[in-house]
Amino acid sequence: MSTQSSNATNLGGPNLTATSAAQGAQKYYNNLYATSFATSANTNDALIAFFEEYCPTKAAADNLASAVMATALAQNTDPLTILAQFRAMPKGQLNNYLIAFLNISRVPTSILGVNTGAKTNSLVTRSIIL
Repeated sequence: MSTQSSNATNLGGPNLTATSAAQGAQKYYNNLYATSFATSANTNDALIAFFEEYCPTKAAADNLASAVMATALAQNTDPLTILAQFRAMPKGQLNNYLIAFLNISRVPTSILGVNTGAKTNSLVTRSIIL
């Protein structure tokens, strides 16, 4: 049983022959809208309210809550259980846990990470003219 949310890989391209294109849009876009991630409004609201504390905008909180909910449901886990674990985490460790959690069901060619910025040597920085 695969826990990946997509059938896409980097090993080969899609079959674009005339017969495969004639099979219809649902088969061409192999799993677009194939899985229903329905949950209660209370669960959705709880996740959004939690991420509104951490995200700079409501849109960012909505998107992050949606990604967490989809990942939890893809893993057959209750999103409220994941939310309880998030609440128990210290604020500084939440980013690392979120990255690990969201990478569980991602295709290996699109793994998430944290951009810490490039460390520039002070001698090099000092010689750059702006």
